[in-house]
Amino acid sequence: MITFNATIQRFDKKGEKTGWSYIEISAAQAKKLKPDTKTSFRVKGKLDSYPLKQTALLPLGNGKFILPINSTIRKGTGKKQGDKLKVTLEPDESKFVMNADFMACVKDDPAANSFFKTLPAGHQRYFSKWIDSAKTVQTKTRRIVMAVNALARKMGFPEMLREEKRNKLDNLY
Repeated sequence: MITFNATIQRFDKKGEKTGWSYIEISAAQAKKLKPDTKTSFRVKGKLDSYPLKQTALLPLGNGKFILPINSTIRKGTGKKQGDKLKVTLEPDESKFVMNADFMACVKDDPAANSFFKTLPAGHQRYFSKWIDSAKTVQTKTRRIVMAVNALARKMGFPEMLREEKRNKLDNLY
């Protein structure tokens, strides 16, 4: 386990990471967590008092990693770019459990199931985490339906969200 203070940073122009908020994990800190690892791995712990689990550290090169700070984490910590956080991390070896209702629906649709199996595990988890983050049963159900329909049309998670955003904008006009 490691404990340190970090400042929330934000990428200006960094390809697909443009606009991301993150904290940096130094090579020395990463080595304490998972020696000689150069690929993404999952951690658990706390940012201030906000709990983390199954959160990926992403490699930057030269042994450094970043921990992305998404909007859920920003809201949970009440912090933004430039603010300091007390960080406590340790490797998280627990196995990710996919949403059971979502998986049952995917398996019932051969086209969705076939495409879903071609996605990398991390991309599969995007769908499940998004569904699990729903606050109501109605929202969870709507998300499952949207995900299965998108998968049946060979759409990944970001393509599905972009299409949904376009549809919402089209309905405004």
